[in-house]
This record gives sequence, C-alpha cells and structure tokens, in this order.
Amino acid sequence: MKTYSIYCTDRLETAQARLDARDAHFTHIEKVLDEILIAGPLVGPDGMTVGSLLVVKAKDAISARALLERDPYFKADIWADIRITEFDPAAGEWIGGKIW
Repeated sequence: MKTYSIYCTDRLETAQARLDARDAHFTHIEKVLDEILIAGPLVGPDGMTVGSLLVVKAKDAISARALLERDPYFKADIWADIRITEFDPAAGEWIGGKIW
C-alpha cells in the first residue's frame, strides 16, 4: 500500500449541497475508515468550509480516486478541483518522529 494525499477545493455556493450530503458522507467515511489515515474539511478565514483534505492508503492513484468517487460529496459535485498525489510521510508527531 502507498499513501496518497487528496486535496479538494469546493465549487462556489456548495454549502447547502454539503449539508444535504453530510449524513451520507459520514456513513461512507465510516465504511472506509480503515483506508483513511486522516481526513477533514478545509476551512477558510470566515470559518466556512472551502474544501476537503484526505490522506489515504491505496494500492495506486487510481484506487485512491475510486475511493473518493464513492463519496457522496463527489456524487453531489461539490468539488471543483481534485488533486491526488502520492505522499511519503517523513516526519511529525503523527508518525512518531522522523523516518531518518
């Protein structure tokens, strides 16, 4: 398994669509929790959600994208831009220090 970061920015005027899909989104996240290292909303200076950030375990970028495409937020067309990049956790509290 590899690690991938998924950085999604919201389309304009998606607050209601997010709210409408939130319960289904949470249900989806609970089903795939074992594939997620960390996930949560990106918040703008006004306190409003402006996107989503996930760090996931997947076989490849195609599998990481497939995980995201099963999310009700994806199906609600909330995200304007999605960037999936292989990520190599190298340092920090969450990984217990550093890898070198």
